[in-house]
Amino acid sequence: MSKLTMMQTVEGMIELTAQGRPSTLIGIGPMSPNLLQATFELARDCDFPPMFIASRNQVDLDELGGGYVNGWDQFRFAADIKAAAEAVGYEGDYYLCRDHGGPWQRDGERNAHLPEDEAMALARMSYKADLEAGFDLLMIDPTKDPYQIGKVIPLDVVLSRTVDLIQYCEDERRALGLPEIGYEVGTEETNGGLTSTEKYQEFIERLKVELCARGLPMPTFIVGQTGTLTRLTEQVGHYDFDNAVSLAKMAASYGVGLKEHNCDYLDDITMLIHAPAGVTASNVAPQFGTEETRALLRLAELEGKLAEKGLVAEPSRLRDVLLERAILTERWRKWMVGEDTKLTVEQIFADPEKALVILDIAGHYTFNEEPVKAEVAKNAANLAACHIDAQRYAVDCIKRSIRQFVEGYNLEGLGARLREVLGA
Repeated sequence: MSKLTMMQTVEGMIELTAQGRPSTLIGIGPMSPNLLQATFELARDCDFPPMFIASRNQVDLDELGGGYVNGWDQFRFAADIKAAAEAVGYEGDYYLCRDHGGPWQRDGERNAHLPEDEAMALARMSYKADLEAGFDLLMIDPTKDPYQIGKVIPLDVVLSRTVDLIQYCEDERRALGLPEIGYEVGTEETNGGLTSTEKYQEFIERLKVELCARGLPMPTFIVGQTGTLTRLTEQVGHYDFDNAVSLAKMAASYGVGLKEHNCDYLDDITMLIHAPAGVTASNVAPQFGTEETRALLRLAELEGKLAEKGLVAEPSRLRDVLLERAILTERWRKWMVGEDTKLTVEQIFADPEKALVILDIAGHYTFNEEPVKAEVAKNAANLAACHIDAQRYAVDCIKRSIRQFVEGYNLEGLGARLREVLGA
């Protein structure tokens, strides 16, 4: 059975919606090997095609700074995902997706205020590796510009950079003899606001003209803002159903899927309303990392209780090391609000209550650090001696969180429905 391309899958999603059988795909931020296992176990048992959405900070070439998730570059990422699918017997489709590819999308590049030509050159280098590693979908996102902080980047600039990068990727894809891939584009950084239907259509129309003039494919997804916004470990946005319906219909009229970002921590009602809204896909990332952090903290607490009972002689320092390393990453700043974004590391360490907030937000950024891995291993060994499988527990905790989206987004059985509607 041949794999459905990302474009075929979105075509099938749009057709299923037109038939009154809608679902919403989930783009999963690949925060750890445990998350891969949890996803593939659910995909195997529930029959849906997962999308793994990796940002450049998470997965990138070693020469560009590498990724903080499991030390993955594009090739190790692809190999480990394939191995994870095989390990649990998942034989369905899955998709490797570049989330927020493009210039200045690595924190270091943006903070260094690299000139545009240099930032674009590094983006192209990263995209080429994506292609060579077999990615199915590339997000072309030129909206994180250090020279336009606090401003909406002019649409002309977004369009120009978007088309130039798609042209580069298509030229490289053809030169490498690779099959067609999908593209995801958007008009601006997702910030919890709403994308108007008029602006959405203007972007699609102008993009279509430019792409057709160059003989380039239309995108597979266009990102639209429907009100979702993640801060701390909460969904603080206000979902606008009518706006989502309008954007989804507009996108579908061009054969394109509406994609949302920032869909972590949605309540059940908001999840369930996605399918009738016609939303093709939405991204969820930090939520699953936070669930794994919380699982590790419960395992550390359990280990402490067993030590009090004399069943563990030398408990790990998992909680303390996770706490320290999470604060030191400073990656929590993007999820904070108000003046808390400006707190110093020293201020955090001096405020135990604030430190725990940071741990909840940023623990997953540390999973690949050697001190953390050593304490995770020690904790697991101590619990194994007490007949407790720590890794299994962590995977199951992540699965519970993903399962909410599987149910809410009507994903169960989607693999079969897609093949039925596409005649594949």
